[in-house]
Amino acid sequence: MTKKEIVKTISDEIGLTQLKTKEIVQKTFDAIVDTLVEDTKANLSKGGGGALGRIELRNFGVFEVKRRAARKARNPRTGEKVFVGEKFVVTFKPGKEMEERVRNLESAPEPPTSPAPPSQDSPGFPQQPQGGQGGYGS
Repeated sequence: MTKKEIVKTISDEIGLTQLKTKEIVQKTFDAIVDTLVEDTKANLSKGGGGALGRIELRNFGVFEVKRRAARKARNPRTGEKVFVGEKFVVTFKPGKEMEERVRNLESAPEPPTSPAPPSQDSPGFPQQPQGGQGGYGS
């Protein structure tokens, strides 16, 4: 689902215009990002470890900024050892309600299989020349 589809769904459900709904959705996303960034900066200045920025949305999940330590890695194409510097990553842990709803989904139906390729006896299957007419051995 895209942001545009989220906006349309919410707009249809609450009766706001898509333009106003888009503004609200975007402000919500901006607030999440801004809070994570500002909390991370504040915790870094205090020498914080662990989760540097954190937003908990009850019944939805938790966004956290975590520090990934510098490490040695290997370039998969060349096999050359490379140094990967420290970086910050955003993680998301779904809430209990989301976990349970997804876990309790019924098994998804098997995807439809593609039709079998036509056999030589099928109408429309290109026919090979019969007998000794025009083949390699004639």
